[in-house]
Amino acid sequence: MDLQFYGANCVKITSKKASIVIDDNLEEVGLKSVIKPGDVVLFSGKHPEVKVDTRLIIDQPGEYEVAGVSIRGIATKSHIDEPDTKPESGSATIFKLTVDDVDLVSLGHVFPELTDDQLEDIGTVDVLLVPVGGNGYTLDPVGALKMIKKIEPKLVIPTHYADKGVKYEVPQQELETALKELSMEPKETVDKLKLKHADFISDVTKLVVLKRQ
Repeated sequence: MDLQFYGANCVKITSKKASIVIDDNLEEVGLKSVIKPGDVVLFSGKHPEVKVDTRLIIDQPGEYEVAGVSIRGIATKSHIDEPDTKPESGSATIFKLTVDDVDLVSLGHVFPELTDDQLEDIGTVDVLLVPVGGNGYTLDPVGALKMIKKIEPKLVIPTHYADKGVKYEVPQQELETALKELSMEPKETVDKLKLKHADFISDVTKLVVLKRQ
């Protein structure tokens, strides 16, 4: 599978049988949507209308199977839900995907706490997509690190940080600042990440930065 980053929380996963786009809210931050006809489209929270003929749109919890890809949506509190909101009643959805035997989780704008049941639903994770921009908009590095420690992924990919080409509603932290607070050095910075199950033999958590396409 190939993984590309398009800004904010938007990533595209390409396998032999499917093209999957997660959280394409790009038009809301001054960028162009990357959704193409026939894509499988996932949204972890509120989203604009999709204007092309997609294969499937998933924007709520549940279990799905499409084009050889297993997708599980897990209900959770969003970053802006009321403090007493229960996870199962939250406005956000964590997505776990199994693509070509690689387990990937996209957190979205979640509240940085998970129940034991949620952690059990998430299970083993190879790749974790985690926002780090903070400032009341999404997870900050402290919350992101808390999620990383609970989920214990083998690879972390940061998303939703300051970018001159992205017009965020709330200013986001610079990636360099966020990584210092995470105390994680990038293993590499790449345009596209090619992943296969054999890449995840080590139990050491690594971080890779994906350049915005």
